[in-house]
Amino acid sequence: MTDSILSKAATMEIPINSNGDTRTAEDDSLEQGAQIGGSLDEIVGTLPVSMDLQQVMVSGPNLNETSIVSGGYGGAAEGIIPTSSIKAPSMHHSNSNPMMSEEATRGVAVEKFDSVKKWSINTYKCTKQMFSERFGRGTKTVDLELDAQIDVLKETKLKYERILRLARELTNHFYNMVQTQQALGDTFADLSQKSPELQDEFGYNAETQRLLCKNGETLLGAINFFVSSINTLVNKTMEDTLMTIKMYENARLEFDAYRADLEELSVGPRDAAAMVRIEMAQQQYQIHKDKYERLRSDVTIKIKFLEENKVKVMHKQLLLFHNAISAYFAGNQQQLEQTLRQFNVKLKPPGSDKPSWLEEQ
Repeated sequence: MTDSILSKAATMEIPINSNGDTRTAEDDSLEQGAQIGGSLDEIVGTLPVSMDLQQVMVSGPNLNETSIVSGGYGGAAEGIIPTSSIKAPSMHHSNSNPMMSEEATRGVAVEKFDSVKKWSINTYKCTKQMFSERFGRGTKTVDLELDAQIDVLKETKLKYERILRLARELTNHFYNMVQTQQALGDTFADLSQKSPELQDEFGYNAETQRLLCKNGETLLGAINFFVSSINTLVNKTMEDTLMTIKMYENARLEFDAYRADLEELSVGPRDAAAMVRIEMAQQQYQIHKDKYERLRSDVTIKIKFLEENKVKVMHKQLLLFHNAISAYFAGNQQQLEQTLRQFNVKLKPPGSDKPSWLEEQ
């Protein structure tokens, strides 16, 4: 144990300088003690009293300026290895990457904060304007002609949704009837083979039900085509226009909110700070005014095209529905098939969706 202690003490007495030379412990102790004492006094004297933690961390020494202190017998100043003399290329990359990452993270955080701040201000102004309009204290920008067209469109959509719902119910009920007719025809055909005394009666009833089933499948094709077209018109074309209308109504509310804010600032004091706020309010007012006018133009154009498209689609679909229903209940199979060819309605082969009653047994 004595030998190990002596060897350790001997090792600590021989510090390594920047060139790797060996010097006496007394020389290094005197020189490094003086250097450390002087540098500490300079650092303490130059640090401001009000410096916060963040400034100390940013302006503090980096890894290359840090000294490693050994706990040798010569005191705290002995056994110091200046790391500035130990340089490696990889250390520069390890110091620069965290700083860049920290700056990028800080930039993203600032951007998110600004976005949330703008959203909060806009939400507050719009909510204030909405309550002012509801309680009769605020003014509202009104386009009587466009608002009337929007009301008509919303009412029309409700009526077309009712047509779509009833047409789907008709399809379901009629499909069940066709399936029943098919099962009944198969049953009649089976009994005609097993009941010789009633073979003719069961036979022509089976043939009648099969003919009705075939015509019913043709009519189902026409009704399904009608339902699909109405569904596209209501849930895609009209819905797209209504989404633009919703954006227009939100833009109108924002425009009125910033207009009211500008009017409120204009009647206030006219000092330097107030003039800056008025100028910023004027810029925001112009931005939302341009947005409102652009969306109003979009809504006007979309309503016009929607009306033209609705007339064209419904003219074709109502004619198809009328001709198909009339031909089916008149028992005119040829006219029914001709109606589907006229409107390019393609049918699936009969019985391709579901096996017959006999095949299920």
